[in-house]
Amino acid sequence: MAMSIQKRLRFKVEGWLSPEEFRELLEFSDYIGRYAGSSIFEVNLSKMKKSGYTLRDIYVKLLSLKGVDEGDLEAIKIAYLEESKVEIWLGSDGFLRVSSRAYLKDVFLEMGVGLHYVSEEKAYKAPAHLYYSIVSFLKSKGFNVVDNIKLLDLKLPRSIIFNGSLRSYQEEALNTWIDNNYRGVIALPTGAGKTIVAISGIAKLNTPTLIVVYTKDHIKQWIDAFKKFSDAVSLVGAYYSDEKKLAPITITTYQTAYRKLEVFALRYPLIVFDEAHHLPAEKFKHIAFNIPAPYRLALSATPEREDGRHVEIFPLIGGVIYHKTASELADQGFLAPFIIRRVSVNMTIEEMKKYEELKRRFQILARNRKFSELVEEAKRGDKSAIEALKIHADIRDLIQYSEAKLKAVVDLIKKELEKGSKIIVFTQFREQAEEIARRANALLLHGELSVRERDETLRRFRTAKTGVLVVTTVGDEGLDIPDVNIGIFVSGTGSRRQFIQRLGRLLRPAPGKKAVLYEVVVRGTSEEYQSKRRKELI
Repeated sequence: MAMSIQKRLRFKVEGWLSPEEFRELLEFSDYIGRYAGSSIFEVNLSKMKKSGYTLRDIYVKLLSLKGVDEGDLEAIKIAYLEESKVEIWLGSDGFLRVSSRAYLKDVFLEMGVGLHYVSEEKAYKAPAHLYYSIVSFLKSKGFNVVDNIKLLDLKLPRSIIFNGSLRSYQEEALNTWIDNNYRGVIALPTGAGKTIVAISGIAKLNTPTLIVVYTKDHIKQWIDAFKKFSDAVSLVGAYYSDEKKLAPITITTYQTAYRKLEVFALRYPLIVFDEAHHLPAEKFKHIAFNIPAPYRLALSATPEREDGRHVEIFPLIGGVIYHKTASELADQGFLAPFIIRRVSVNMTIEEMKKYEELKRRFQILARNRKFSELVEEAKRGDKSAIEALKIHADIRDLIQYSEAKLKAVVDLIKKELEKGSKIIVFTQFREQAEEIARRANALLLHGELSVRERDETLRRFRTAKTGVLVVTTVGDEGLDIPDVNIGIFVSGTGSRRQFIQRLGRLLRPAPGKKAVLYEVVVRGTSEEYQSKRRKELI
């Protein structure tokens, strides 16, 4: 710790020192002489630097000696506190400021971060997410940290009681998070009770908490969970487009948190990211970067993203600290046992001829460019890329509206309804969903429905003992219907995340329940590859 002594620091030691003590004092001070039965010393900055002493080290050493004048000790203590004082605050631009008379560049390099020094402010500038790391590291190095952000000191107005009970793996996940300084990503499959773990963690930490969720439906689910598993609901508020109530425990959406960072930044020491695979998105990652919350918890069924962006964001949360797959928990009896069955169908001869011709034309136009590259070049007006994307859409439609595929889906629905099953049909495309719902006389849920229509559709399906609900991607998250036992995967992507989320809709345990997820796949098409890819790590 480099520093400069602003005034002479002398100290006197009453009585006689042993030769060893005298030599040690000379490592950081000069001997002035004796007066009235005491030895007089003066701290020497050059000797301090050479021997590696700090004023704090000197203070601790003198405390261990007998006969040191208490007034001199207090003066050295005041000097070391002043010389080692580091102030930290949040600037109006949302970045941290760190200021000290001590030379901090080497300290930050030791910490593993290179911070920008703003000379006109006489302070280092740092992203808000480094708040906890900087404060902890500086304190560990003996600095006197003046924390003007003060998030580490905040507590809830009262202690809250968690009145649920945790399963063994939930207790294990919670303890792992606590041991990691209340930071980290917990990855558990849908239906495994991630929300319960979080509420228990909030009760343990007992600090104001911001919970960030993806949809308004998730807000309601969290409030219901607080009612069921704690006595904290009077401390819970929702802050989003329709309602703006800041409370000791506030639930908001990713969109609102992104737009209102300044509202939340200095209020909540703990931030919980639900469905955290959304966090690395271009806009939402700013929440993790620009809120100084020292304690962080991220929840996800599938923390890894196909684009790999989780690698750059999840370290800001504390890394993935706990992970269990659906298979592991089903084997242990915590989730319903499940089977994944592929149902393969063939195109007609005419459909297959058309498919091969479209594929040939696409390959000529694509010229080995990746799909993402075609999209970017199409945006810039590349005619071959634009035409290739049109043909790609034609191929998709040919596969998804294959008569054999639609017939297989309807046949599966009829077979399972005869057994008294409760079925969700998962599709990627609204038109396909509408066609299946029409053929199967099923309930339909898609993103264009009004809130009233959506709520009524879900009410009818939830209260039915048996039935069919066809959903588009709007049903990939936040759909909680525990007694569903059959899923039919008609169309989707190669994303493991999407597949695991859809599978999770079926896995709420119940006596005698055995879940089945059917995949309806057209032979000889890209669907076969997607099917194989998305089932990895189940």
